[in-house]
Amino acid sequence: MLPLNPKVFDGKHGTVLDSGTTYAYLPEQAFGAFKEAIFKELNSLKRIQGPDPNYNDLCFSGAGSDTSQLSNAFPSVEMVFGNGQKILLSPENYLFRHSKVRGSYCLGIFQNGKDPTTLLGGIVVRNTLVTYDREHEKIGFWKTNCSQLWERLHLSPAPPPLPSGTDKDNSTLDISPVLAPSESPPAPAPKSSGEAKIGLITFFMLLNVTYPELKPHMSELALFMAKELDVNSSQVRLMNFTSRENDTLIKWAIFPEEPADYISNATAMDIVSRLSENRVHLPDSFGSYKFFGWNMGPTPPQRTWWRQHYLAVIIAFVLMMVIGLLASGAWYIWRRDKSLVSYKPVDSVVAEQELQPLQN
Repeated sequence: MLPLNPKVFDGKHGTVLDSGTTYAYLPEQAFGAFKEAIFKELNSLKRIQGPDPNYNDLCFSGAGSDTSQLSNAFPSVEMVFGNGQKILLSPENYLFRHSKVRGSYCLGIFQNGKDPTTLLGGIVVRNTLVTYDREHEKIGFWKTNCSQLWERLHLSPAPPPLPSGTDKDNSTLDISPVLAPSESPPAPAPKSSGEAKIGLITFFMLLNVTYPELKPHMSELALFMAKELDVNSSQVRLMNFTSRENDTLIKWAIFPEEPADYISNATAMDIVSRLSENRVHLPDSFGSYKFFGWNMGPTPPQRTWWRQHYLAVIIAFVLMMVIGLLASGAWYIWRRDKSLVSYKPVDSVVAEQELQPLQN
């Protein structure tokens, strides 16, 4: 048990459960105690730098690449609620994979700045079925394998969560959680084989920056997005945006790299993985942000011969016009010179001409 006064989690908005937020954020005092307790359990691991030097992520190497064995290197964490009920968090509920060092992981729980609000994001309920009993004002947590659960129910993949408006719209409710069973998650279901033809990837981005502030930096933002998603800048396009009072909602699209018609499955999965695991890091000047609603769209219509070669045809036409104008100019100059009276030597034979009278 951490040496904390439970009231530390009651500040400002209290404790908010928001699946639209990727990670978890604790008040300063609670985060310090949590970090210290984790460090004490990780004697066999090495502290390393995070994937982005702009952020002071707490990352560790030496745990191995098999995520099913993470519990051998990282401790489990218990969240204890006011009525004594507990929920056990396995390492997958507070870690995210290091994007640059294989077999390394980083803490997905951060200090919430100077804000005393406790925000429990999607990482805390990863592979957890959350039930909301509004009638009895209770929340239940059931550990499971979400991917396999959807397959068992014969449903399409779960839709991505919509983002919450802002923190100020959250409210603290007097809700008692239900104890979660300690059932271990079953093994992941095998993925289906076969290459899907992916012609477009779209996703939404919500930034807590107003559009007038963001507009001068849109080109810069697009370049950062291309770099973080490891694609060419020409593939990243802004589809539309919605300007709101305190933030901006942007819809992005990733297109195939020319001259390809499709995005490879490996590239598409890497892009979605970077978005879903929040491995896209932007400079602080863009404020806080979240990604949601990613979708692999249908293949674009087959490009016609004209769409594929129109630029070459236009260039050839312009060159022909230039060459034609130059040839016409040269011919005109040559004809003009020929029409002038040429110089005759003194001893040359000249046809005799009749002398004309000065006056009639």
